[in-house]
Amino acid sequence: MTRGRLIAFEGLDQSGKQTQALRLRQALNANGLGAVSFDFPDYGTPIGREIGAALSGQRAFSPDCLQLLFVANRCEHRPAIETALAAGQWVVCDRYLASSIAYGEAQGLDPEWLGLIQRVLPPADLTVLLDIAPEVAAARKQQQRDAFEQDLALLGRVRASYIRQASAAPGWYVVDAARDRDDVTRDVIDLVGGL
Repeated sequence: MTRGRLIAFEGLDQSGKQTQALRLRQALNANGLGAVSFDFPDYGTPIGREIGAALSGQRAFSPDCLQLLFVANRCEHRPAIETALAAGQWVVCDRYLASSIAYGEAQGLDPEWLGLIQRVLPPADLTVLLDIAPEVAAARKQQQRDAFEQDLALLGRVRASYIRQASAAPGWYVVDAARDRDDVTRDVIDLVGGL
């Protein structure tokens, strides 16, 4: 049996990651390829609840501690991800390894360290960066924004890190996510069809 593929969607909040991940999973399943999806962070786990508390201002973690929590949250799902890939399924992730690098680097952490602490996780075969400007993200969600979503300067640095990562590594594609979501979906399906 052929190993499955792991597709990661990255980008700022409100870039359409959840929508595009869902649409891709549905398209893969409709074509008989078998796909499962994971959303990170997963706020339903104990580690995820700590992350949620931090993002809502109820906890104060240093940037390195918070990124370790994000990585641990993904590691909670590593057995399920590895099992799905070994069974030949496609795995679609709404955020994955690059998020910790982007958000951590934006807060002054070493991007190399942020990559090293995630080496235990299966790498993505394809990373789709749904690129939007911080101002577009803020306009799409004006209420109930978490601590990261409220800091446009931080989001600018996050976006810069994503673009740096996309230009430095193979397997990355940048998609203009400020466009109509159906146009974005067509681009994503075309990209995945090339794997």
